[in-house]
Amino acid sequence: MKRRAVSPKTSESSKTPPAKKRGLFSHIYGPVPSRRLGFSLGVDIVPLKTCSFDCVYCQLGRTPKKTQTRRTFYSVQGILPQIKKAIAQSRKIDYITFSGSGEPTLNKEIGNMIRQIKKTTDIPVAVLTNSSLLSRKSARQALLAADLVVPSLDAATADAFRKVNRPHPSFRLEKIIAGLEKFRRGFKGQIWLEVMLVKGINDSSADIKALKKALARINPDKVQLNTVVRPPAEKWALPLSRKELEEIKGKLGDRAEVVADFKKKNQPPWPDSPEDAVLAMIRRRPVTLKDLVNALGKDEKEILQSLNALMAKGQIKREAHQKNFYFEPN
Repeated sequence: MKRRAVSPKTSESSKTPPAKKRGLFSHIYGPVPSRRLGFSLGVDIVPLKTCSFDCVYCQLGRTPKKTQTRRTFYSVQGILPQIKKAIAQSRKIDYITFSGSGEPTLNKEIGNMIRQIKKTTDIPVAVLTNSSLLSRKSARQALLAADLVVPSLDAATADAFRKVNRPHPSFRLEKIIAGLEKFRRGFKGQIWLEVMLVKGINDSSADIKALKKALARINPDKVQLNTVVRPPAEKWALPLSRKELEEIKGKLGDRAEVVADFKKKNQPPWPDSPEDAVLAMIRRRPVTLKDLVNALGKDEKEILQSLNALMAKGQIKREAHQKNFYFEPN
């Protein structure tokens, strides 16, 4: 039984920058269908594209200004009531996931947020991170209360790292790998390490050989191979085929897996207005019509009406990518 609590009568500190309202919630989105996490309630704790990397495959586009400085972008007082409200709606939630608009460990309050969530509910907490800050003890300690951490390591050679992740100049690959090692030794939960492969950039035999050595050091519970599916920041960032991913999986050992498609049942109907709910999802990431139907629990005709209305207002656009149509902010 999941514990629920009434939202406290608190608001964000005056020092915390106000978030632009996005439908029902400003920092929460979903639950959205995730290939790895089932129905995931997203928690967004940094402003859009606040990141230490400028990955060529990023579905949110390019990073205008990379940063390595941790700050209190938003406070627990402003975000926790929104999480409690989402839980109270009794919709299916498999994970509460820190992800969203940028690198979540850049928010210094992430550790406090995780601990406060754990006091509120027994829904497991996951953190998706690009691993860049795990070389810092403060960032590693902040994530210790999570149940699952999904760090990325897209390359284990310096050249491929620079090409695929385009990091802030202060970061060094060896320090990131060493930080992942240290985090593994101190973290009691699950670590599912994600590798995003881009054709011709980080998929050579030398890249995979170096990656295998790094994985032996890090010792994650799983190694999840992914590739470019949604529209990337750079149009030349191309995916690997399923066959190529399977071949790399064979080289990396028993813990490696190719991330599968989401196959769970649709959500119960979303209580907010469908147009607001559709726009809230699209503002987070490019989505297909199928994504929206699965996540929002509404029929296809109603979703299409909302999409057409939003396109007519100029708020969203439709883009073709890899034989699929994706809806994105305009």
